[in-house]
Amino acid sequence: MAVTEQPELTVVVPAYNEADTIAMVIERLQALPYELQIIVVDDCSEDGTAAVVEGLGDAVELVRHERNQGKGAALRSGFAHARGRIIVIQDADLEYDPVDIPELVAPIRSGVADAVFGSRLIGGRPQRAHLFWHKVGNRALSLLTNVLYNTTLSDMETGYKAFTLDVLRAIEPLYESDFRIEPELTAKICRGNFRIYEVPIAYYGRSYEEGKKITWRDGFPAVFALVKYRFRDR
Repeated sequence: MAVTEQPELTVVVPAYNEADTIAMVIERLQALPYELQIIVVDDCSEDGTAAVVEGLGDAVELVRHERNQGKGAALRSGFAHARGRIIVIQDADLEYDPVDIPELVAPIRSGVADAVFGSRLIGGRPQRAHLFWHKVGNRALSLLTNVLYNTTLSDMETGYKAFTLDVLRAIEPLYESDFRIEPELTAKICRGNFRIYEVPIAYYGRSYEEGKKITWRDGFPAVFALVKYRFRDR
């Protein structure tokens, strides 16, 4: 694919120590019926994640961080190289299955949405039953988002977000380097008066023993980020 061409989708995959799953994620992405730009941002993994990606060939663009900086920093690095008309965030751990991407981007492709959030909390798709307090925290953060931004999102912390390239460039610059990137993205999309839709997605959540990285402690910085970006100009 010539670099001057615009693929329909750019999928940005932030990855930190996901050597066990990254190849399967890429394989499932490549099976999608779209012209794709796949960008994997290796956030200084220690388990050979980058080597696995390099072995997948030129169809995957690899961006490497020389030190671990966090999910937000990885997304910013990936976004800087994005060329697709639609941008999709795909975690590298298979908690989110790329099979849901066609439904995720459908409202954008049909012209009714500027951004789509994949919700784990509105039913209709398989959900692993675990981590009660994690779910309570997600609902509380979504409620706060709805109060602050006058919206009706059910899952603002979802890792499955899609938006047009125009939306991305309109909400930049992005600042958060850790998991606060999720409330920052949500806040700026809401404040931009873009057309936001939700669709149900499957969620194959991992336990902490299985490698889950976000904890309840990340909820407090998320609250501060939601409040900060409600009143911050940029």
